[in-house]
Amino acid sequence: MIFAGFGFRRSATMASLRAALEQAWDGDGVLAGLATLEDKIEPAAELARLLSLPLIPIAPQWRTALPLLSHSTAAHTARGTGSVAEACALTAAGGASARLIAPRVISSDRLASCAIAEGVST
Repeated sequence: MIFAGFGFRRSATMASLRAALEQAWDGDGVLAGLATLEDKIEPAAELARLLSLPLIPIAPQWRTALPLLSHSTAAHTARGTGSVAEACALTAAGGASARLIAPRVISSDRLASCAIAEGVST
């Protein structure tokens, strides 16, 4: 299953997240859902409704070291992870057993980031 994870500033709009998603995901495969931190659901919930996808709220406590490809000092200071988008995508796709298929990209307005992860098929 493929999930899009998002990190974003409070001032981000649904358009910011959609732009980041369009940059990160090439459309190969079917998105199973979107994921973001549970304490910052909107505007991701708005995008999930628009796309008719479930939104997976992710608890901001990172219990395992996830194999991230990006590192933001600001994200690490604020959230304890190098990329909120990558961590949310990986967590939604199965955690340490998932893999990133598209590293974090940042929207042109610099307000949102998106990463794509795929869970291991069984």
